[in-house]
Amino acid sequence: MRLPVAAVLLVLAFAVHAAPKRVWHLQSPPSHVDFGVRLLWLHTIHGRFESVAGTVEPRGDDRVVVDASVAVDSLAMDSQRLRHWVLDEEFFDAAQYPTLHFVSEPVPRRALDDGGALEGQLTMRGVTRPVRFELLPARCTADACMIEARGELERSAFGMRGHRTVLSDHVQLALAIAITRAPD
Repeated sequence: MRLPVAAVLLVLAFAVHAAPKRVWHLQSPPSHVDFGVRLLWLHTIHGRFESVAGTVEPRGDDRVVVDASVAVDSLAMDSQRLRHWVLDEEFFDAAQYPTLHFVSEPVPRRALDDGGALEGQLTMRGVTRPVRFELLPARCTADACMIEARGELERSAFGMRGHRTVLSDHVQLALAIAITRAPD
């Protein structure tokens, strides 16, 4: 009688560990990353990266890890001349560094719903630095969420040191991330 009970417990334990994780995938569009940087302290230059890919993956203790990549050449700006300048070597150097990559520290799952801090590592132009975003309360259903976050970084920390007399070093970021749960 003990052997069948042990066998059932072993099968249940394996089934729990083998159950698929509920991975959420970033959807692009509508996901995008906006930035703004002050020019001559009078005007703000805006840009939007329109191609965002990645996942939000469970890691245990009801925490998740966000892993996102942004295609640098998906940048949209009002001026094509300005867009080419921003994508050139002086700033994003899109030819050599075609993606921006962010991996978060494990964050409580509830922060995706309620808001809170999202900290992690951002790699841009081959330089990896810690960054912090503030998550706003999300709009979620059982299968999808729209998550917004705000943050700021210093462009010089990523090797963008040009034109410091006319361009602010501080860059404002606004992320709009749509995620859907992968099918089980």
